[in-house]
Amino acid sequence: MSEPMTRTTSLRALLVSAFAIFVALLASAAEPSKPAHVVIMIGEDEYKTWETLPEFVKSDLTPAGYRVTIIQADAADKNNFPGLVQALRDADLLFVSVRRRTPYKEQLDAIRAWLNAGKPLMGIRTTCHAFALRPKDKLTDPKLAAWQEFDPEVLGGHYVGHHGNKIMSTITVAPGAESHPVLKGIAVAKLAGNGSLYKVNPLEADAKPFLFGAIPDKPAEPVAWTRLYGLKQARIFFTSLGHVDDFQNSEFRRLLVNGVAWALDR
Repeated sequence: MSEPMTRTTSLRALLVSAFAIFVALLASAAEPSKPAHVVIMIGEDEYKTWETLPEFVKSDLTPAGYRVTIIQADAADKNNFPGLVQALRDADLLFVSVRRRTPYKEQLDAIRAWLNAGKPLMGIRTTCHAFALRPKDKLTDPKLAAWQEFDPEVLGGHYVGHHGNKIMSTITVAPGAESHPVLKGIAVAKLAGNGSLYKVNPLEADAKPFLFGAIPDKPAEPVAWTRLYGLKQARIFFTSLGHVDDFQNSEFRRLLVNGVAWALDR
């Protein structure tokens, strides 16, 4: 074959290949994007998130284009979260509102595997002691499991209790965190901590606080931060806000919506 013929054939092959790629890109762009699937795990008896979070889903998350599955603790067995393992198989984000529960081993193992795979987790309020027993308690049921160090290991905090329940905390932006993406569009001056201020200091060195809460005559405490967990750098977002009255504040709900987007890297 002559050299001009070889060049013509090569050029034709390149054009065919480029056209095929162009068609594939057009087809991909034409397909509707699949909505992110958020699994919300609820198991606590104090802050009524079994009511506030489903309402938040309807008012804020669903309109924002998210698909949401809510997994509630079994009313007859508070340590059991039916459907959690199956839901996580198709999830993009795990959102946790749990307080001192010891889930079935396969359920807690699924959460560990989720995080170890580099998948994101978001927690509010009591999630900093979601799977921890009180010091006086012991785990006696072999089908259940605890994760005492979930707070420092995953969230990056060190919860040791809280200040008075009736003292509202003032919320301010952490120095240098004004441009944090989770704060986009939020009027921080309108935020307030309606529940007790959690004692979570010191945070792990790689945790990045962007909101602080303060009450009179006490040291300020981080109330919202982000972190990357494990070898695969799972995105972690946590806020100790989440009192039932916080959900009446549109700025707080916007904070959660932004947190979901940040955790999903969107």
